[in-house]
Amino acid sequence: MLLAAEALRDLETVGTTVPTPVAEARVRLVSTSVVVVPVLRAGLGMLDAVLQLLPSARVGHIGLQRDEVTALPSQYYSKLPPDLSGSLVLVIDPMLATGGSAVAALRLLQSEGARDVRLVCIVAAPEGVGTVEEAFPGVRIYTPAIDEGLNERKYIVPGLGDFGDRLYGTV
Repeated sequence: MLLAAEALRDLETVGTTVPTPVAEARVRLVSTSVVVVPVLRAGLGMLDAVLQLLPSARVGHIGLQRDEVTALPSQYYSKLPPDLSGSLVLVIDPMLATGGSAVAALRLLQSEGARDVRLVCIVAAPEGVGTVEEAFPGVRIYTPAIDEGLNERKYIVPGLGDFGDRLYGTV
């Protein structure tokens, strides 16, 4: 949730009032259309926290699977809300290793009309950050940790291993 708050901190808001059990309260609501796109399956572990922060966000999904031999991504699923052009798209994926999956997701979103895209990940490798910055220099990356680098299997070191496997107990 803290990462999402940081990634969304500059969004425009509007003043309004909401009822409380005692009286109406003056609040500020995000006025920007936001689409949250977890990269399946590990990104689903971040979705609930983002939606707690921004329950009005629309949600899309991109399924990417990394080939364990080549470390290259292949897309197996995509379901996105219509008209991404006027929305901020927040891609959530816990690990940014080689950057291959992130770039594949960003290319797909760009082809679907997304213009303002931000990437939120929990742990990154310098190689992945470099790959994303080279392919999409305008995309902001939000991560609290950039680890040492990648090992021979293209896992982040020290990293966490396969986040999806850990999250869903399939290690």
